[in-house]
Amino acid sequence: MDLTESEYEGIRTELAASQKPFFLFHDDPDGLVSFLLLKRYIGRGKGMMVKAEPNVNGRFVGPVVRANPDALFVLDVALMQQSFVDEVRRSLPGLKSIVWIDHHQPVKLNGVRYFNPRLHAPQNNPPASYLCYKAAGQAGKQDLWLAMAGIVSDWHMPEFADEFTRKFPDLLPKPMTAEEALFTTLLGKLGRIFSFMLKGPTSDAVSCINALERVSSPYEILNRTTTEGRHIYRHFRKISSQYDRLLAEAKTVAEGSKGEKFLIFTYKDRQSLSGDLANELLFLYPNRVIVVGREKADSFMLSFRARLVPVLPALQKALVGIDGYGGGHEKACGGSVRKKDFEKFIEKFKGEF
Repeated sequence: MDLTESEYEGIRTELAASQKPFFLFHDDPDGLVSFLLLKRYIGRGKGMMVKAEPNVNGRFVGPVVRANPDALFVLDVALMQQSFVDEVRRSLPGLKSIVWIDHHQPVKLNGVRYFNPRLHAPQNNPPASYLCYKAAGQAGKQDLWLAMAGIVSDWHMPEFADEFTRKFPDLLPKPMTAEEALFTTLLGKLGRIFSFMLKGPTSDAVSCINALERVSSPYEILNRTTTEGRHIYRHFRKISSQYDRLLAEAKTVAEGSKGEKFLIFTYKDRQSLSGDLANELLFLYPNRVIVVGREKADSFMLSFRARLVPVLPALQKALVGIDGYGGGHEKACGGSVRKKDFEKFIEKFKGEF
């Protein structure tokens, strides 16, 4: 079970009632696609990525207030602070509702209409883009290709995958797992393009998002048949060259630590590619616990992945007494740890297994 039909109807009602919606969405394919699906469904609204820490807090009060929406939709963001909700409501008397659509660990807040399938069952975890596609219903059917790229990028294969294969057999030629699709098919490449188009300077990401809003077919991007598709693909290729270099370095580390349970790879780069690297390393080395860290200022920004064991409980326990934070899913999560505590943290983290 995901959401109930009455919950989906509740989302549609909130969208229909808003003439000036504003969307805050996580800066990954799941969040991006969630935003695009809802905006295309109602044909209006503006959006803003939640970059760095997946937490809607005081840094977003100003942008939301300046946008002056009549409804705020928060999509695929794991955390939102009560202080943010209270300040936005005080500052915007015309704000009718705050709607939060998510699939991470449930959170209770006042003044928010909250949609999370994990409220029905803790292990019920379809991506936000899946929820937004189903909320759009029949009116969103033309965006099946968008939805599938976001959903599969979040390691989920939906029940309507067969429909997608019938329409786009070259993108997803046969039934397979989301993981296989992500790393072996053109649908997976499309998801990677969506991920990489959000990297780099925010102005470049916004430019790519604006272009994607005008794209009506995946082939515009994959085959570079339109100006918008070529613009998105150029940015993808630029980021992809950086990613390929880092992946090669990570593979070298993996080969040098054969037989070990943990694969720990850290790098210095202005570009945040840790989540993408962690996902592909897990695909390549499925029996290992993956930790990828990007050195940024005085901290390491970290991504954790594992197939055989949950990593979130180990992360949470290892953070006790450490200058850092973390959260996410049981087998795919992230966090940040100060450089001064990094070695101690890794030792504690390993000790939890």
